[in-house]
Amino acid sequence: MDQDVHIIGGGLAGSEAAWQLAEAGFKVRLSEMRGGGNTTPAHETDRLAEMVCSNSFRSDDAEHNAVGVLHQEMRDLDSLIMRSADKHRVPAGSALAVDREGFALEVTGALQAHPNVTIVRERIDVLPRHPAIIATGPLTGSELAEAIAAEAGQDSLAFFDAIAPIVHRDSIDLSVAWFQSRWDKGEGKDYINCPMDKVQYEAFVQALNEGEKTEFKAWERATPYFEGCMPIEVMAARGPETLRYGPMKPVGLDDPRTGRWPYAVVQLRQDNALGTLWNMVGFQTKLKHGEQVRIFRMIPGLENAEFARLGGIHRNSFINSPSLLDRQLRLKSMPNIRFAGQITGCEGYVESAAIGLLAARFAAAEANGDCLAPPPVETALGALLGHITGGADAETFQPMNVNFGLMPPPEGRARKADRKRAYTARARERFAQWLAESRSSILAA
Repeated sequence: MDQDVHIIGGGLAGSEAAWQLAEAGFKVRLSEMRGGGNTTPAHETDRLAEMVCSNSFRSDDAEHNAVGVLHQEMRDLDSLIMRSADKHRVPAGSALAVDREGFALEVTGALQAHPNVTIVRERIDVLPRHPAIIATGPLTGSELAEAIAAEAGQDSLAFFDAIAPIVHRDSIDLSVAWFQSRWDKGEGKDYINCPMDKVQYEAFVQALNEGEKTEFKAWERATPYFEGCMPIEVMAARGPETLRYGPMKPVGLDDPRTGRWPYAVVQLRQDNALGTLWNMVGFQTKLKHGEQVRIFRMIPGLENAEFARLGGIHRNSFINSPSLLDRQLRLKSMPNIRFAGQITGCEGYVESAAIGLLAARFAAAEANGDCLAPPPVETALGALLGHITGGADAETFQPMNVNFGLMPPPEGRARKADRKRAYTARARERFAQWLAESRSSILAA
């Protein structure tokens, strides 16, 4: 079929962009390099929208959390990613976590069945001259990355991203571990908790510090980690108490054997709908595989753990969006090309999909001879877009999750406990106004 827009990359951002354009009546060619024997260091399948790090979209609380607001705004814009996530959600307290296999199958099936979408398993190594959205994500192929860098007139930026291990549920010792959500939120039993006393914790931290890690090549050593996905052993090296105030904090978790908070705790979150797989929350790692098995089996309750997947690490690339992109996500030097997803420097599954959604709607409006005004910066979508298209300092630009700090402070004074509600209430109001004012150029939901 003749294409109206070429989308390069079938991750969450590219899949969302393809859906939005196809639903608006545009013909889409979706190019995905995975398939036919091709893969990446992080992916395990050739399905679209495969989730490779965590299975969580983080908080679904639209009253107190910026990412929860983003979830709702995307739902209001007929997001395929959010629809599929809602359909395949698994228990995770106030978070939106999904059965990652069911989720990817849902997204893939929806796009394969759409009459306006053609999915082509191919690798694109040059910048297209026709209307296109590049959503190749953090694992952009080297040739295309070089083409982008050559056009942008600068070297690509990069950071490392790490993957947490997944444990088989029936290998966890529940005479030691127990089910409980922190402060009994959600269903109250959405996490498995493995407690540690002081001696166990100190021995574990020592093992993390001494464990054999993945060696980096010389050219990789200067590449920074993203703070939101820091390897567990890198955090441990920052100080003996770091993990107790991070992913291993015990507050709000009462060990039923003692009635008290443990000294430290390791939490596991359900990873699939059957409840047979559980991922180790916050345990991204660059330990070698043999060391992971040895060290993680030191955790009480995981002495006989069987791992469905061990942790890993891969190099993520992103462009300096504030200097390269305009407010419509167009490459300033080649405005026929838009960028979307993690390659723009947004971090997180839902953030990536959100930028894919906006890129598609901007492209559709332009193709119709119109111009869609960006969402207000007081909204979650607008705040995220603003960060990557000028809100951040280009010289110090780093990937960022959506957060209230990207929005202007609400007017007037409010108690600290009420400030989050002030942000979310204002975001809902401004989003509704933008949606109503943009009906002529926004895609029909």
